[in-house]
Amino acid sequence: MVSDPPTKAVPAVAIENLRFQYGDKQVLHDISLDIPSREITAFIGPSGCGKSTLLRCINRINDRIPGARVSGGSIRVAGIDISRPDLDLQMLRRRVGMVFQKWNPFPKSIYDNVAYGLRIHGKKSGTEIDERVEHCLRRVALWDDVKDRLKASAFGLSGGQQQRLCIARTIATKPDIILMDEPCSALDPLSTLKVEELLLELKQDYTIIIVTHNLAQASRCSDKTAFFYLGKLIEHGPTGRIFTTPQVQQTEAYVSGAFG
Repeated sequence: MVSDPPTKAVPAVAIENLRFQYGDKQVLHDISLDIPSREITAFIGPSGCGKSTLLRCINRINDRIPGARVSGGSIRVAGIDISRPDLDLQMLRRRVGMVFQKWNPFPKSIYDNVAYGLRIHGKKSGTEIDERVEHCLRRVALWDDVKDRLKASAFGLSGGQQQRLCIARTIATKPDIILMDEPCSALDPLSTLKVEELLLELKQDYTIIIVTHNLAQASRCSDKTAFFYLGKLIEHGPTGRIFTTPQVQQTEAYVSGAFG
């Protein structure tokens, strides 16, 4: 694996010699990767290479899958080993939000989708929740579209609007990190562009990790790119270098379209 020298700044996520398996099948092999704060890091690679599995390790969603387990190494989020048995998973998932490939609003109103996380984390003031809901909907450029129908079902929004609503729901609880698993793969080009513009704005306040098959998207949006193949991290570095002067032949073949 080729990776640029680490910087002195404390990484938002520090992955060291991580091994992960489903039952007897090992799917991640000794992954070591530092993810910097307030940047966008893209995970790229062909289907089945382990990038989504790694993403889901960072907030331990894989714990829900029978037989799935970390078999070695560690992940630290803000310096905390997230494999600790006494770790509060609810707090971890508040700090590390997740946006999925297919938009998944709750069967609730637009307002209640954004307010949901605030309520379960103890916010009681109606005014405080109102202000936070409006702020988050403005951040994702939805407020003007929905301000007059906040009590309407979230399912009445278009696909692109629903995905941006899910992002608003994610940022409502003020996470440190946002994980995104192919967030634009089911969207039309215009909706994809709006989400990409949103990501570039959000990185001012959040660390963003995005899994994408869209190499043009990774090139446009990310600061760093990590290329995975067969469960191994092949190369990692600034996106410009990965796409123009990769140091590993396998990386060059993938980003040039020779396979994938």
